[in-house]
Amino acid sequence: MKKIVVLTGAGMSAESGLSTFRDADGLWENYPVSRVATHEAWEADPDYVNDFYNMLRGKLVDAKPNRGHELVAELQERYDVSVVTQNVDNLHEMAGSRRVIHLHGELMKVCSSRDPYNPHFIKTLTPPDITVAHGEKAGDGSLLRPFIVFFGESVPMIEPAIEEVQTADTFVIIGTSLNVYPAAGLIEYVKPGVPVYLIDPKPTRSGGSHNIQQIVKGASAGMEELVKML
Repeated sequence: MKKIVVLTGAGMSAESGLSTFRDADGLWENYPVSRVATHEAWEADPDYVNDFYNMLRGKLVDAKPNRGHELVAELQERYDVSVVTQNVDNLHEMAGSRRVIHLHGELMKVCSSRDPYNPHFIKTLTPPDITVAHGEKAGDGSLLRPFIVFFGESVPMIEPAIEEVQTADTFVIIGTSLNVYPAAGLIEYVKPGVPVYLIDPKPTRSGGSHNIQQIVKGASAGMEELVKML
């Protein structure tokens, strides 16, 4: 089977009602990055940070995958598909995608604040119990924190993502501006000659040496068009 690697960003989930971060009405307009998404913010006020992610979880449990998510999952019927996502939601998994690499963490998981990637202390939250209480602790006695890669922290899943991209026969980018690194740099690992498709309602100038075919549509309509092209 030919291998398709799909890189998705916030625009993938926008049609499911989840706010993007950087647009004019995005989350960062109301919640500054410096208050909710840095290690310094966590050290200064862990209760405020946990409350923010508790709020996001409340929105996520009411969200459903959109047709774009479903079409990505349906590609698995004919292709070997890997999804690399910058999103912290689990909508790809809900739609049926079996191989998903989360670059920036997972909203429905919490972890130790002392040792975030220790699997013994990573816990998946399920409705209705999706709230981290003030002062709640992980198994190692440290405060529970969101299993999210804060700004300035390393991105451990970038290496597995690079390995996937290097083996792609087709590379698809959906709903990301290609401005956020290290994710934006993944395109540089696409083998020469591999077709690259970018689905986004805003035309994007990027790609370096790659000839990107842009589909200037949202995730669902863009995926409908891509499926026909493939």
